[in-house]
Amino acid sequence: MTKTRGDVVLRVMPQLADINANGHIFGGWVLSQMDIAGGIIAHRIAQGAVATVAIESMKFITPILLGDVVSVYAHEERRGRTSVAIRIDVVAVRGPQEEQVDLTSGLFTFVALDENHRPRPLPDA
Repeated sequence: MTKTRGDVVLRVMPQLADINANGHIFGGWVLSQMDIAGGIIAHRIAQGAVATVAIESMKFITPILLGDVVSVYAHEERRGRTSVAIRIDVVAVRGPQEEQVDLTSGLFTFVALDENHRPRPLPDA
């Protein structure tokens, strides 16, 4: 997990339909939440359409459990000419003591798209 988590972009609670055979939340469910949150931040930075082009250094730290309140934090980590890398950290508030549990972290890269769905330069920072 990063020292600077950034802003909370999403806060969600997984549902019964999101459980796998082990009783944990599907990794794909959290991956989709991370992609949504990263896309929101990337869209703001690009001031328009973006597409996910890479996910690097994805690490699952602790399983997500039914009843966890999941917060997805995101911030810009680096920027290129047409792309931006967004660091995404996921944390749960768990149980009656409301313990904060680090769940997963990843670096998602998004590319800005023009009206023809081709890469375009990012606006100036």
